[in-house]
Amino acid sequence: MTRCCDSGENSVANPDRNQKMRKKRGKRVSFPPDEQIVSGFAEHADRTDDSCITITDIIAAYQQSCSNHQVQPRENILRQLQQGMCGGGSAECLDLKGERLDHRSCEALEVVLKSLHFDFINLQAAQLEENGASSLLDMILYYESTTYLDISDNSSMGTSSWRALAHLIKQSTCLSRLDVCNVSLVEYPVQSLSKALLTSRLRVLRLDNAQLSGASLFTLVRALKTNRGLQELHLSSNQLNSYQDAMQLGDLLRYNNTLQMLELSNNTLADAGLEELCDGLSRQTDGLKVLILKNNQITERGMNHLAKTLPGLKTLEVLDIGENHLGNEGIQAIRESLMVNSSVLHLGLAQTNMTCEGAVALAEFLAESRFIQRLDLHQNRVKVGGLMALSLALRINSSLAHLDVDPVPPQELDEFLIETHERLQAEITQRCKSNASRLQREPSES
Repeated sequence: MTRCCDSGENSVANPDRNQKMRKKRGKRVSFPPDEQIVSGFAEHADRTDDSCITITDIIAAYQQSCSNHQVQPRENILRQLQQGMCGGGSAECLDLKGERLDHRSCEALEVVLKSLHFDFINLQAAQLEENGASSLLDMILYYESTTYLDISDNSSMGTSSWRALAHLIKQSTCLSRLDVCNVSLVEYPVQSLSKALLTSRLRVLRLDNAQLSGASLFTLVRALKTNRGLQELHLSSNQLNSYQDAMQLGDLLRYNNTLQMLELSNNTLADAGLEELCDGLSRQTDGLKVLILKNNQITERGMNHLAKTLPGLKTLEVLDIGENHLGNEGIQAIRESLMVNSSVLHLGLAQTNMTCEGAVALAEFLAESRFIQRLDLHQNRVKVGGLMALSLALRINSSLAHLDVDPVPPQELDEFLIETHERLQAEITQRCKSNASRLQREPSES
């Protein structure tokens, strides 16, 4: 089954819509006078009321459209149309990653975008240029073609493309996730994007590796302070520093209580930046649930700031500070605060330069905690002594359902230590499984 349209193949081609909605110059989708908007909207909204077109019709219309625009039909698109259809005129994905979509190739896609709704349209590295990108984004808005759009790795989008993207963000009632990674969000692009975020319905926004440090981050945060729709913000690999950038992110957490996830991996926030974030975290009353700070040059000194904040946190459920040089001293610094905290369910401490001493400190925390459900200790030098302490703690703890530790190191040659390591791991796994089963039963029993 496919989305139903007005009148079979004629509805797919729809020359009236093409004449009505396109500018003579540049052939971009545009918006007609008010009285025509009403009729156009009615026509668009009533597509499901009449005869249904088939996939064969859509493929034929796409091939004819390619012929009209003097481009070759893309085999990748034809294959996806044939294989990826769902019922009700929807499809899981239109994957155009790595395709070279010039202006005419984008124009030829209109018959596909008007006939089907996609859960995900992937335009990553599609070499979009200004006219093609702006036309394609206008089509996606007009037909509400997707709920998730990825336009990452397109470095040649010009001013009109960013304007079209901003219009899509502001006006779409369907789009809930947008990825714009590995592009330069400075000056006009970040200004346009930020202005659109003031009134958008986006719930997830990925801006990894987008040069958002400094003035660009200030512009973005200024808009997000008042945004009440966004739930996830990903800002990995933006060279965010421990001074102005950390202050801006701290301000974001002070004023925005709607954001539920903040991803800041692979930046340079360091200990001073963590202090700013902790100050913002302490003001969160009903908001942030996930904070990812992997690989941010944080040391044991930064754990002193976190130790002051942890006891008062009421909403944060996932805290990942892995890939930072915390050492055993850092774990010791937050041990008592973790015991007091009642919100954190998942704690990530992978690759934090911890040894058995740090594992023993965590075992003391586990023996006291009634809330922690997952603890990640991968890529740490936790040997038999640390595993023994963790295994003993799990005889008392009834909440931990996942404890991630490394297998026996390949360089270990002592047979007794190898057997003991494997036995302790098996005990830990079994006790975690028992806790997981109990946690699954509790909701149904209550």
